[in-house]
Amino acid sequence: MTVRVVLVDDQPLVRTALEMVIAQAPDLEVVGQAGTGEEAVRLVAAERPDVVVMDIRMPGMDGIEATRRITEGADGPQVIVLTTFDEDDYVYGALRAGASGFLVKDMALDDILAAIRVVAAGDGLIAPAVTRRLIKEFALRPAATATPARVLGSITDREHEVLTLVGSGLSNTEIAAELSISVATAKTYVTRLLAKLDARDRVQLVITAYETGLVGGPR
Repeated sequence: MTVRVVLVDDQPLVRTALEMVIAQAPDLEVVGQAGTGEEAVRLVAAERPDVVVMDIRMPGMDGIEATRRITEGADGPQVIVLTTFDEDDYVYGALRAGASGFLVKDMALDDILAAIRVVAAGDGLIAPAVTRRLIKEFALRPAATATPARVLGSITDREHEVLTLVGSGLSNTEIAAELSISVATAKTYVTRLLAKLDARDRVQLVITAYETGLVGGPR
Protein backbone atom coordinates (compact mmCIF):
# COMPACT_ATOMS: atom_id res chain seq x y z
CA MET A 1 0.00 0.00 0.00
CA THR A 2 1.32 3.43 -0.99
CA VAL A 3 1.76 5.99 1.79
CA ARG A 4 0.40 9.35 0.65
CA VAL A 5 2.48 12.29 1.90
CA VAL A 6 2.03 16.05 2.07
CA LEU A 7 5.13 18.23 2.48
CA VAL A 8 4.85 21.52 4.40
CA ASP A 9 7.79 23.94 4.50
CA ASP A 10 8.19 27.60 3.64
CA GLN A 11 11.42 26.81 1.78
CA PRO A 12 10.69 25.50 -1.73
CA LEU A 13 14.15 23.94 -1.97
CA VAL A 14 13.49 21.80 1.11
CA ARG A 15 10.17 20.59 -0.30
CA THR A 16 11.69 19.89 -3.70
CA ALA A 17 14.59 17.91 -2.24
CA LEU A 18 12.25 15.79 -0.13
CA GLU A 19 9.89 15.19 -3.04
CA MET A 20 12.74 14.07 -5.28
CA VAL A 21 13.85 11.51 -2.72
CA ILE A 22 10.33 10.32 -1.94
CA ALA A 23 9.60 9.92 -5.66
CA GLN A 24 12.26 7.20 -5.78
CA ALA A 25 10.51 5.14 -3.09
CA PRO A 26 7.91 2.81 -4.62
CA ASP A 27 5.79 2.76 -1.47
CA LEU A 28 5.65 6.54 -0.91
CA GLU A 29 3.93 9.27 -2.92
CA VAL A 30 3.85 13.04 -2.49
CA VAL A 31 0.30 14.21 -3.13
CA GLY A 32 0.87 17.89 -2.43
CA GLN A 33 3.08 20.66 -1.06
CA ALA A 34 2.31 23.71 1.06
CA GLY A 35 4.40 26.70 2.09
CA THR A 36 2.26 27.95 4.99
CA GLY A 37 0.13 26.50 7.74
CA GLU A 38 -3.05 27.80 6.16
CA GLU A 39 -2.21 26.11 2.87
CA ALA A 40 -1.38 22.89 4.72
CA VAL A 41 -4.76 22.74 6.47
CA ARG A 42 -6.63 23.26 3.20
CA LEU A 43 -4.45 20.80 1.31
CA VAL A 44 -4.83 18.07 3.92
CA ALA A 45 -8.60 18.49 3.91
CA ALA A 46 -8.63 18.10 0.13
CA GLU A 47 -6.09 15.29 -0.31
CA ARG A 48 -6.53 13.33 2.95
CA PRO A 49 -2.90 12.10 3.09
CA ASP A 50 -1.56 9.44 5.45
CA VAL A 51 1.41 11.48 6.67
CA VAL A 52 2.22 15.20 6.79
CA VAL A 53 5.86 16.28 7.06
CA MET A 54 5.56 19.63 8.83
CA ASP A 55 7.97 22.51 9.33
CA ILE A 56 7.42 24.64 12.44
CA ARG A 57 8.51 28.16 11.56
CA MET A 58 6.42 29.51 8.71
CA PRO A 59 4.79 32.88 7.94
CA GLY A 60 1.23 33.29 9.16
CA MET A 61 -0.05 30.12 10.78
CA ASP A 62 2.93 28.17 12.12
CA GLY A 63 3.41 24.44 12.09
CA ILE A 64 2.12 24.00 15.65
CA GLU A 65 -1.29 25.49 14.96
CA ALA A 66 -1.46 23.69 11.61
CA THR A 67 -0.66 20.40 13.35
CA ARG A 68 -3.36 21.02 15.95
CA ARG A 69 -5.98 21.65 13.28
CA ILE A 70 -4.89 18.75 11.10
CA THR A 71 -4.88 16.19 13.91
CA GLU A 72 -8.01 17.30 15.77
CA GLY A 73 -10.29 14.96 13.82
CA ALA A 74 -10.56 11.27 14.61
CA ASP A 75 -9.35 10.29 11.13
CA GLY A 76 -6.63 12.91 10.75
CA PRO A 77 -3.23 12.01 9.27
CA GLN A 78 -0.05 11.39 11.21
CA VAL A 79 2.21 14.45 11.45
CA ILE A 80 6.00 14.41 11.52
CA VAL A 81 7.61 17.64 12.67
CA LEU A 82 10.79 18.27 10.68
CA THR A 83 12.76 20.96 12.43
CA THR A 84 16.12 22.61 12.94
CA PHE A 85 15.82 21.62 16.58
CA ASP A 86 18.82 23.55 17.84
CA GLU A 87 16.80 26.70 17.19
CA ASP A 88 13.24 25.57 17.74
CA ASP A 89 11.86 25.59 21.25
CA TYR A 90 8.41 25.33 19.67
CA VAL A 91 8.62 21.56 19.50
CA TYR A 92 6.98 21.43 22.95
CA GLY A 93 3.90 23.02 21.48
CA ALA A 94 3.95 20.51 18.66
CA LEU A 95 3.96 17.70 21.22
CA ARG A 96 0.75 19.03 22.71
CA ALA A 97 -0.70 19.65 19.25
CA GLY A 98 -0.64 15.98 18.35
CA ALA A 99 2.49 15.37 16.27
CA SER A 100 3.53 11.72 16.05
CA GLY A 101 7.17 12.15 15.07
CA PHE A 102 10.04 14.59 15.48
CA LEU A 103 12.98 14.71 13.10
CA VAL A 104 15.81 17.13 12.45
CA LYS A 105 16.61 18.50 9.01
CA ASP A 106 20.21 17.36 9.04
CA MET A 107 19.19 13.69 9.23
CA ALA A 108 20.03 11.43 6.30
CA LEU A 109 17.24 11.46 3.72
CA ASP A 110 16.93 7.68 3.92
CA ASP A 111 16.27 8.00 7.65
CA ILE A 112 13.52 10.51 6.96
CA LEU A 113 11.92 8.08 4.50
CA ALA A 114 12.12 5.33 7.10
CA ALA A 115 10.49 7.64 9.64
CA ILE A 116 7.59 8.34 7.29
CA ARG A 117 6.99 4.59 7.00
CA VAL A 118 7.21 4.09 10.77
CA VAL A 119 4.73 6.87 11.55
CA ALA A 120 2.38 5.75 8.77
CA ALA A 121 2.28 2.33 10.44
CA GLY A 122 1.02 3.93 13.64
CA ASP A 123 4.27 4.14 15.61
CA GLY A 124 5.53 7.29 17.27
CA LEU A 125 9.11 8.24 16.46
CA ILE A 126 11.51 10.72 18.00
CA ALA A 127 14.95 11.20 16.48
CA PRO A 128 17.71 10.49 19.03
CA ALA A 129 19.08 14.02 18.66
CA VAL A 130 15.64 15.43 19.40
CA THR A 131 15.23 13.10 22.36
CA ARG A 132 18.50 14.24 23.92
CA ARG A 133 17.70 17.91 23.47
CA LEU A 134 14.11 17.45 24.60
CA ILE A 135 15.17 15.88 27.87
CA LYS A 136 17.92 18.44 28.43
CA GLU A 137 15.51 21.33 27.93
CA PHE A 138 12.80 19.63 29.99
CA ALA A 139 15.18 19.15 32.89
CA LEU A 140 16.08 22.84 32.88
CA ARG A 141 12.49 24.04 33.02
CA PRO A 142 11.28 25.34 36.40
CA ALA A 143 8.22 23.11 36.31
CA ALA A 144 10.29 19.96 35.93
CA THR A 145 10.23 17.69 38.95
CA ALA A 146 12.20 14.56 39.60
CA THR A 147 10.35 11.30 39.14
CA PRO A 148 11.25 8.90 41.96
CA ALA A 149 12.38 5.43 40.99
CA ARG A 150 9.56 3.97 43.08
CA VAL A 151 7.21 5.02 40.26
CA LEU A 152 8.57 2.03 38.37
CA GLY A 153 7.55 -0.36 41.13
CA SER A 154 4.25 -1.10 39.39
CA ILE A 155 5.77 -2.30 36.13
CA THR A 156 7.00 -5.78 35.21
CA ASP A 157 10.54 -6.68 34.19
CA ARG A 158 9.53 -6.82 30.53
CA GLU A 159 7.79 -3.44 30.77
CA HIS A 160 10.96 -2.14 32.38
CA GLU A 161 12.90 -3.28 29.29
CA VAL A 162 10.36 -1.71 26.96
CA LEU A 163 10.44 1.60 28.83
CA THR A 164 14.22 1.67 28.56
CA LEU A 165 13.99 1.19 24.79
CA VAL A 166 11.26 3.82 24.46
CA GLY A 167 13.53 6.18 26.37
CA SER A 168 16.29 5.48 23.88
CA GLY A 169 14.02 6.68 21.08
CA LEU A 170 13.14 3.31 19.54
CA SER A 171 9.88 2.84 17.65
CA ASN A 172 7.53 -0.05 18.40
CA THR A 173 8.89 -1.89 15.37
CA GLU A 174 12.47 -1.47 16.60
CA ILE A 175 11.48 -2.53 20.13
CA ALA A 176 9.87 -5.67 18.72
CA ALA A 177 13.05 -6.54 16.84
CA GLU A 178 15.27 -5.83 19.86
CA LEU A 179 13.21 -8.05 22.18
CA SER A 180 12.24 -10.68 19.59
CA ILE A 181 8.53 -10.05 20.06
CA SER A 182 5.78 -9.04 17.64
CA VAL A 183 5.04 -5.39 16.87
CA ALA A 184 1.54 -5.90 18.29
CA THR A 185 3.03 -7.14 21.56
CA ALA A 186 5.39 -4.17 21.70
CA LYS A 187 2.43 -1.82 21.22
CA THR A 188 0.58 -3.59 24.03
CA TYR A 189 3.50 -3.08 26.41
CA VAL A 190 3.71 0.62 25.50
CA THR A 191 -0.05 1.00 26.07
CA ARG A 192 0.27 -0.63 29.49
CA LEU A 193 3.15 1.66 30.40
CA LEU A 194 1.13 4.74 29.43
CA ALA A 195 -1.66 3.58 31.75
CA LYS A 196 0.51 2.45 34.67
CA LEU A 197 2.72 5.55 34.64
CA ASP A 198 -0.18 7.92 33.95
CA ALA A 199 1.69 9.25 30.92
CA ARG A 200 -0.16 11.29 28.32
CA ASP A 201 1.99 10.15 25.41
CA ARG A 202 5.20 8.46 24.34
CA VAL A 203 7.27 11.56 25.01
CA GLN A 204 6.30 11.48 28.68
CA LEU A 205 7.51 7.88 28.79
CA VAL A 206 10.84 9.10 27.42
CA ILE A 207 11.03 11.74 30.14
CA THR A 208 10.24 9.14 32.81
CA ALA A 209 12.96 6.86 31.46
CA TYR A 210 15.50 9.68 31.80
CA GLU A 211 14.37 10.92 35.21
CA THR A 212 14.47 7.45 36.74
CA GLY A 213 17.92 6.74 35.30
CA LEU A 214 16.90 3.99 32.89
CA VAL A 215 18.48 5.99 30.08
CA GLY A 216 21.54 8.21 30.50
CA GLY A 217 20.78 11.91 30.59
CA PRO A 218 20.35 14.83 32.94
CA ARG A 219 19.22 13.71 36.37
